[in-house]
Parts: sequence; C-alpha cells; structure tokens
Amino acid sequence: MRRLITLSVWALLAACSAAKPKPTPLEAIAPQSAGRQGWSARIDGAAPGLVVSARDGEFTVAGADGSVLALQADNGREIWRGSAGARLSAGVGSDGRHAAVVTRDNELVVLERGVPKWRARLTSRVSTPPLVAGERVFVMGVDRVVNAFDVLDGRLLWTFQRPGDPLTLSQPGVVAAFKDTLLVGQGQRLTGLDPLRGAVRWEVALANPRGTNEVERLADLTGPLLRVDDVVCARSFQVGVGCANAQLGTLSWTKNVGGVQAIGGDADLIVGADASDRITAWRAGNGDLAWTSEQLRFRGLSAPLVVGRTVIFGDAEGQVHFLDRADGRTLLRLPTDGSPVVGAPARTGNTILVVTRNGGLFAFRPE
Repeated sequence: MRRLITLSVWALLAACSAAKPKPTPLEAIAPQSAGRQGWSARIDGAAPGLVVSARDGEFTVAGADGSVLALQADNGREIWRGSAGARLSAGVGSDGRHAAVVTRDNELVVLERGVPKWRARLTSRVSTPPLVAGERVFVMGVDRVVNAFDVLDGRLLWTFQRPGDPLTLSQPGVVAAFKDTLLVGQGQRLTGLDPLRGAVRWEVALANPRGTNEVERLADLTGPLLRVDDVVCARSFQVGVGCANAQLGTLSWTKNVGGVQAIGGDADLIVGADASDRITAWRAGNGDLAWTSEQLRFRGLSAPLVVGRTVIFGDAEGQVHFLDRADGRTLLRLPTDGSPVVGAPARTGNTILVVTRNGGLFAFRPE
C-alpha cells in the first residue's frame, strides 16, 4: 500500500521558490469610496484554515487555542463563547445553532450555542472546516475521506472513500451544500454526493493537471467554494479556475491559471490572485477575461470578497484593499493590526469581517 503524504501550501511554495520577491510598494491613493472600521475584537490567533461562518447577522469564529465564539455583526457584541478544550487544526463550520471544529488530536467537537455537546474521534488529520447543514455534520480529512455525523448525538451515518492519490494537499478544501446535494473536492474533481447516504450523484473536473510528477499534478480544489445561484466555482491548486452548474452536474468553463488561494465573485464577475498576486477578473458567464491588475503583486493576498462595486483583498501586512470591480483600481485602503489577513473576508448584512493571523477581528462598513 502506498503511504499517504500531505503537503502544506507553504511548504510546497517554499520548495518551489528560493527567494521571495519584495512586495510591490503601495501607491499613494486619494480614497474614492467611503468606508470605516465599525468595531474590532480579538481571539487567540486565527484557527488554521480559518473560515468565518457568516449568517443571519452573526459571525462565528474560532481561535487557534480552541475557543469558539459568535459575534453580533452590526456591533461586535459577543453572543456566546465556548471552547473545544484543545488547539485546533480546522474550524469553524456553523448552521447558526451548532458549531463544529476539529482539534489537532483529530477529534471533531460540536458545540450548541457555545456548550460542547459531543465529540468523535477521526481517523485522519483535518484541515478543511466541517460543514453543518441539514442536521448533519460533514467532515473531510486530508486523505479526502468524507464522514457524515448526526448533529444531535454524533452518530456516524456514512463514510465516502475512494482510492486516493499518494500525495494530497493539507490546506482547506471544498465541503459545501447545494440544495439537497453535498459538494466535496476530490483532487481536481468536484463531486456531488447524496447527503443522506453518501452516494455519488455527479462529478466534474474543474481543471486538467499536466505535470510530470506527483507534486506538479497536485491540483486539489481549495475552499471555500463560491456559489452563485446554480453555479459553483473554485480554484484548483496551482492549475486553474473553473465553474460548474451544480444543478445539472456539468462543467461551465475552466481556465488554466496558477494560484493557491480561493476565489471570490458574484453573478457577473469571478476574481482571484495567482501565486505572484497578479489579480485576474473573469466574466462569470463564460470565463472571458474582464481585467488584470499587477498593483498588489507579491503582497501575500488573501482570498477575495466581491460585494457591490468593490473587490476586497487583505494582504500580508494587514492592509485591506478595496478595488473597483470595473477595472481593479484601488478605491480605498484600510489598516488592521499589521499581521497577515487570513482566509477570505466574510460578509453578513452591511458588515465585512477581516481576520488576521494574530487574532484580530476587524469589522468594516464600506459605503
């Protein structure tokens, strides 16, 4: 049997780059869009593979120390706080009532409004935040095995596993819901599963890796998945960006473009940065090029958020850049705490939350 090996994105990039280029200096700008920081809070460092759960006017976040808390989006008021009791390897997924995280000891912990309800031992390490939906908790390990648990009592309902590649990527992958279908990343393939039984409904390859060795062919889908109506889009690590019709289970379009971070977008525009932080925007309907920008190259960009007239990126110096969706020009720039922005900015209502590696939570209200 071939041994499973996992690579982190940072280890892989370090192996492929002898010297990191200097970040592009920030240009002086005259703000062309109003915006301000609404409130700030702090956790004990961002949980690895941080994904903020944003819904119904609340943000749910997890700290690296195992703390899990929900905050009122409009004013930052703490709604509840709990703890997994150990440091985390992935988190957080939430349906608004239950929150799920995974510890470094491979233990799934589910809390209800901050109170731990049950724990389950997993057989592999997890870097993708669990999905809580339909009274179930779905967890995918770095070996791409998917487990479904009953959210109320922790019973294992089913396991989905197929022969895997000997090399996988240890960074947040894709586990998402689309109507009555569970979407999971299996290498470069987006797989639609029956959430009740774990049976495959359809499968679409969002990229076509062409490397000459296993590292070059590593093309796992990176999360979070972007969903707009019936269309879902994702980046395939270092290979491409693609969109599929999740209702039909068919490929819409795919583009060969390098990159490691997730993409963002809406019904009209898909945006992402490549490995050198060159930003590209594609037209959502057909994947045609809309514009490119090199003004933030090598600045360590986060995954983006597209909202209103702006495209929002954080960078490795804690700056938050608000770009014009029409052409990528900088409209506004706001600071955080100087440490790298991690994950994608999250939005609920009129509030956008940015999280930094040092655990800073910064809420912005662009106008």
